[in-house]
Amino acid sequence: MPREYICSFCGRKIPPGKGKMVVFNDGRIYYFCSSKCEKNMLKLGRNPKEIPWTEYYRKEKLERLKSAEQQQQA
Repeated sequence: MPREYICSFCGRKIPPGKGKMVVFNDGRIYYFCSSKCEKNMLKLGRNPKEIPWTEYYRKEKLERLKSAEQQQQA
C-alpha cells in the first residue's frame, strides 16, 4: 500500500503519486505538495509559522488565542 506523506512546508497530506520529494546530500528529506510550498521554503527561505495559509500557522494562532482567552479570564 502506498504511503501518504505530509508536506514539509504547509502540513497538508500528499496523496500517493503526487507532490515532490527533495533529498539533500546530508540526508535531509523534504516532501512538498506543490511548487508554491517548495519555493517558499527552499528559494525564499520563509518560516511556515509566519505564513497564514499553512497548518503550522493555524496551530500557532489557536494556541495564541487560547492563552489570550485564559489571561482575560484570570
